[in-house]
Amino acid sequence: MRTAPGSSIDARLRWKARRSDNGLRPIKGVPVIFSLELVTVPVADVDRAKRFYADRLGFRADMHVRTEDDRRFVRLTPPGSACCIALGEGWIDAQPGSLQGTQLVVEDIDAAHAFLQARGVEVSEVQAFPWGRFCFFADPDGNGWSVQEPPSPG
Repeated sequence: MRTAPGSSIDARLRWKARRSDNGLRPIKGVPVIFSLELVTVPVADVDRAKRFYADRLGFRADMHVRTEDDRRFVRLTPPGSACCIALGEGWIDAQPGSLQGTQLVVEDIDAAHAFLQARGVEVSEVQAFPWGRFCFFADPDGNGWSVQEPPSPG
């Protein structure tokens, strides 16, 4: 397993080093730490989307809450990620399928591509760019995702 400087794994290690037991520690010269930890994914059918992300992609289902106003909140986390996604009813003001370009980062794009195909996800062929190797897929509502293997350093 390789960990390239500047990769998401390297970034996570640096991030964990900055955390303390009770939250975030200040960084010299930075007055506020903004940590992206949740991305809202607008969907038409929460149950269908939850099955897609949990059963096909292997995201961990962390929370499923229903409130008094028949609102729902479902939180799922990709394996190894510090950031999770949220699905819901009654509180997201966005068209299902309108999230585009959200990126997952992997160490081995070929393994990720094979995993997605084996799970029945319609995924593009692997494509190479100067900024990494990618494949692309969409959830049942059309929310577009990219999967990136960052380029090797050097």
